[in-house]
Amino acid sequence: MDKALQRHLTTWLRGAAKPARLWLMLTLGCGLLAGLAIIGQAWILADLLHQLIILDVAKEQLTQQFLMLAALIALKSLALAGRERFSFNIGALVRQNTRSAILDKMDRLGPAYTAQRAQGAWTTMLLEQTEQMQDFFAKYLPQMMLAGMIPLMILVLLFPINWIAGLILLGTAPLTILFMAIIGMGAADANKRNFQALARLSGTFLDRLRGISTIRQFAAVDAQARSLNQASEEFRERTMEVLRMAFLSSAVLEFFAAISIALIAVYFGFSYLGHLDFGHYGAGITLFTGFLVLLLAPEFYQPLRDLGAFYHAKAQALGAAESIVAFLEQPEPQASGENTLNQADLIALEADRLVVTAPDGTPLTLPVSFSLTPGQKLGLVGPSGAGKSSILKALMGLMPYQGSLKVNGTEVRDLARDHWMSHYSWLGQNPALVHGSVRDNLLLGNPQVTDTQLTQACALSHLDEALALFPGGLAHRVGDRNSGLSVGQAQRLALARALLKDAPLLLLDEPTASLDNKSETLVMDGLRHHWQQKSVILVSHRRQALEELDQVLEILPREAVDE
Repeated sequence: MDKALQRHLTTWLRGAAKPARLWLMLTLGCGLLAGLAIIGQAWILADLLHQLIILDVAKEQLTQQFLMLAALIALKSLALAGRERFSFNIGALVRQNTRSAILDKMDRLGPAYTAQRAQGAWTTMLLEQTEQMQDFFAKYLPQMMLAGMIPLMILVLLFPINWIAGLILLGTAPLTILFMAIIGMGAADANKRNFQALARLSGTFLDRLRGISTIRQFAAVDAQARSLNQASEEFRERTMEVLRMAFLSSAVLEFFAAISIALIAVYFGFSYLGHLDFGHYGAGITLFTGFLVLLLAPEFYQPLRDLGAFYHAKAQALGAAESIVAFLEQPEPQASGENTLNQADLIALEADRLVVTAPDGTPLTLPVSFSLTPGQKLGLVGPSGAGKSSILKALMGLMPYQGSLKVNGTEVRDLARDHWMSHYSWLGQNPALVHGSVRDNLLLGNPQVTDTQLTQACALSHLDEALALFPGGLAHRVGDRNSGLSVGQAQRLALARALLKDAPLLLLDEPTASLDNKSETLVMDGLRHHWQQKSVILVSHRRQALEELDQVLEILPREAVDE
């Protein structure tokens, strides 16, 4: 990973932790308290052994020291428990804020942008990648600070007692950090490749799962199974690469810690044998000194060991954050304006050389011009791919456009988006229903409707016929991807939802394309009763529906002109 990019991602991760500053301070406080308790334990234990073995003090005279040792052990346990609880809250808050930022960004970019990436990739970003940053905030970030504070406290204690032991610890610590950093340089790239492989696997699996019927119809199960196996094998290899990095980092830390502790043990062993006589400021080396240093030496390296164990969390977070930050920094389309419309006004539309574009500015339609007075009905016809649905999305404020597209004399791009959305109802051929009851879906556009309005809308859309078949009626559950409903029932439910919104503009994108003749008749009958005195734009290939409209505009594909 490029160093500049790594610095940028690290800065973003640290900035993301700012809202959790209070939890971070509490975590550091508990960590320091646990470190002080460990130092106190070592001091009291060394003093107890010195008095019992060298000074031959009776155990009964050391009751106070034993009580203090027990109190310090309890204090350390409480401090570590508090640290775990507070550190979890750091990651939980950051993950919540990150997911909110991703969803808000998706909302601002609109469906035109989000449709460019597989749904499995979005799921991976929102769930897996955001989750993988937990250990960075909960463990690595606090430990990085404690790894400097606790060893410093131990050095401050040991140098006045024995400067040789202090020098050994001080000399080997930078080597540990250096080798940990060298190994970590490749860990971020390994985690990045791992997340890319996971995104590909998620997208491949979800796409194949949704198209399982088509795959079986074309006898392509074996080929798709091989494709899935290849994606999963790539993910396995990337995961093992990350694990190798983690084990290598831990091994290096353990190696240097073991070497330094061995050097200290050899020094004190030869000092007790009388072969070495320096490092003690002329006071001699007692059992208390040697035992205290040997007890604290592992604790000196323990914060560095923990940092090494959590170092993969940093590499993991950098790999996860790269695509998240790249997405959050995507340039956004021009923000919606602040103009509003009178809620009671009917809708008049005027398009002058309107060209709908992709988020990157690529034209999707030929220039289109039309005028629609309040209460008129306009039909859009043309071959698939000509851009009829794109024109509706531009009118809804969901896609950018060039030229002019005015509502009651105001450009759509200058209207406050949420306000403008309240002025139109949309009905497409594949209605999106939320997971919940039929009532939940009906109230989605207008939660304030009365039971009387609900009954009228169900009757007008002929949804009441379907409700009579459901044991739970309005409480009937709608599952994922409209499961629990037939195509016709889902369309009638979406129609009833549009009727309940009762907006002055009705946008219909081939609402009967996937229905049989009976369902089509019922849906169109409900629409005819509803669209009186409303402005309507209808996309349809059905001649019968187009004959009832005031205007019909043919949309030509760009390829027709190019040819």
